[in-house]
Amino acid sequence: MKRSLFGFAMLLLVLGAAPLASAQYTGKPLKLVLDRRSTVDPVGIVKNLVQKCPNITLTTNARESDYMLAAWGWSGNYRFMVIAKGGDTIFATQTSFLSNAVKDVCKFLNTHTQQPY
Repeated sequence: MKRSLFGFAMLLLVLGAAPLASAQYTGKPLKLVLDRRSTVDPVGIVKNLVQKCPNITLTTNARESDYMLAAWGWSGNYRFMVIAKGGDTIFATQTSFLSNAVKDVCKFLNTHTQQPY
């Protein structure tokens, strides 16, 4: 009885931790350059990138970047767009919270099959 109770408790512990582990994406290191016309505070973007996907960094060097991030909006209305080298728009999201916009970009970049050029 004690063994089965212990096993059940361990199972609950593992299942409870699974959503926390999947909340962070740890893929290939990527660099984003922020579009100069973006209106969203880069400090807020970096803060959320560090929390949501530590493998993606914001850079000021466009030549060394993998993608460009165009980030517009204000509290309650954020619009983010990811642009591949060459100028193709490959992802866009619109959310109410900055953290959700960053999370959406993170998830896309870490699950996107196309390799940056």
